[in-house]
Amino acid sequence: MTTQAPAARQSFSAFRHPGYRIQFVSYVLVMMADNVEHVISYWVMFQKFQSPVLGGFAVLSHWLPFLLLSVAVGALADKFDPRRIIQCGMGLFIIASSGWGYFFITDTLTVEAAMVLLVIHGCAGVLWQTPNQLLLYDIVGPEDLPSAVRLNATARYLGVLVGPAMGGLIMLTLGTSVGIVVNTLFYLPMLLWLIGAPYGPKFRTIAQVPQRAVRGFADFIRTFRDIAGDRTLMSMILLAGGMSFLVGNAYHPQMPSFAIDLGHGDPGVSYSALLAADAFGAILAGFALEYWRVLDAKPRTAIVLAVAWALALFGFALTKSYPFALAMLFVAGFFELSYNAMAQTLVQLNAPMDIRGRVIGLFNMASLGMRAFSGITVGLVGAMTGIHVSLALAAGLAVVVLASLFQYVRR
Repeated sequence: MTTQAPAARQSFSAFRHPGYRIQFVSYVLVMMADNVEHVISYWVMFQKFQSPVLGGFAVLSHWLPFLLLSVAVGALADKFDPRRIIQCGMGLFIIASSGWGYFFITDTLTVEAAMVLLVIHGCAGVLWQTPNQLLLYDIVGPEDLPSAVRLNATARYLGVLVGPAMGGLIMLTLGTSVGIVVNTLFYLPMLLWLIGAPYGPKFRTIAQVPQRAVRGFADFIRTFRDIAGDRTLMSMILLAGGMSFLVGNAYHPQMPSFAIDLGHGDPGVSYSALLAADAFGAILAGFALEYWRVLDAKPRTAIVLAVAWALALFGFALTKSYPFALAMLFVAGFFELSYNAMAQTLVQLNAPMDIRGRVIGLFNMASLGMRAFSGITVGLVGAMTGIHVSLALAAGLAVVVLASLFQYVRR
């Protein structure tokens, strides 16, 4: 009697699903539009108000909704159709961009109006991200979920890389007022596709489990208690939250200062190249890992990848060589996508079916919401010690935390 060998894993397997291909393109467009709106709105706010306080509020309003609402939105996605929640997020994105357009055209933008629009934009993000991750499971199933998560993470960086360039091009060709209104069109593919996309609760073939009532903050406490004994889920949530709190992407707003300190030619070009190196590293990681399929999703592997990311940022923080800085940011981008995608995959695959949305929301609260505080560990401390020292300290502390987390997983 012969046994059949297991089929080789296929690269880019998520793309075998027609629905995922549409989702991927729509996701890239939404990420691009998100960043285009940032470029245009931040530029106009700076020109009109030149307010550091408003700039700080823009960062907080982007990440705090993830901290405060991710679990609640996950609970809604457990109980209701995640497609409709994502569409609500797209609607808020369109309202925010249209609102900016109105105030730009009429030249009536005030600080208060800008703050309201920034909050609307932040809430749109949290209504989109968690339900979209929940929907991936329905689109590709558990077998191809790692591929889908990796490719979606790559799509995110594609949007981050293309968005600023597209935003600059739109401002140059259409102007800020018309450009921000045209930007609303990029949200429409996702919004329209989800009207009839055959995914969600009523299309699932597995037996449906009874859904809990949505109870706001109480969902956070109960979900945390439910998974407290699961070392895989807890370690990945602690990994995401710890790295976001200590470092996150707080070094991105400091990149102009790094470019000036490195003293390599025109600071504007140097600044753009540093950001591009980080994004290109992440994009390469997404496609390379997906092509070769060399890393299985395991908690210890995710932690090791995060250590490599922290060490790369440590090297970037302390170097005085511009070429070495570019190389370290490229490496950092590569390992950031790698550990983040693996952590998210492990959470999605191991979350109990009846509370999947809540658990994914808890992960997003940690990985995205905690970024609201990384400005303290890197930015505020940087004001006292210098940004090079503050980033090096944050990255070094991240390695210590990761070593402790590795021991927790081993037990």
